[in-house]
Amino acid sequence: MRMEVHVHASIPILEGVSKPQIESALEAWLDYLDLDAIDEVKSLEPNEPGIQFDEPNRMLELCWTGEIGRSFEQVLERSLALLGPYCEEAVEVDFTLYLDNGDDESRLMFVGPTAQAIHEAQRRCMLEDVAAVLGRQFDKQRVDEALGLVNDLFDRDWAEKKSQKKQERAFESYTVAPNRKNLH
Repeated sequence: MRMEVHVHASIPILEGVSKPQIESALEAWLDYLDLDAIDEVKSLEPNEPGIQFDEPNRMLELCWTGEIGRSFEQVLERSLALLGPYCEEAVEVDFTLYLDNGDDESRLMFVGPTAQAIHEAQRRCMLEDVAAVLGRQFDKQRVDEALGLVNDLFDRDWAEKKSQKKQERAFESYTVAPNRKNLH
């Protein structure tokens, strides 16, 4: 069964990382598409660049829509895990799966140099989302109160992860609410 997916991110890359290193990290994705280089990755949407590495600005741009099978998400996760050590900072990767019935499923994947950097990127995104939702109903003081609780939850979550000595991963993923859309 073939499905359509959109992957979108702007990923800052460490100084000194070369295009061949990026391609090596994304090898599973390139193999999945039966391609040899990121320049060959073309989107189904003509206005999307696919995968581009702007070496002078050290920015990897992912803006790709393509047809995929069931195993693509694991391929993307593997690619992001290998890309993580080359990232300057942790960022979110929007992953949208378009279903045959017209619905879509959105997930946020996070890629970054360390698990802690990813955790902080997740915190930043969650704080932005919570502030936006609560800001429609409540004044700034009440929103700040809720944000303080969210920060506390993230602090406790990180402390638990550190105490469990979980293996550090260079990416994380979770499902997002259907109203969070990727706007270009």
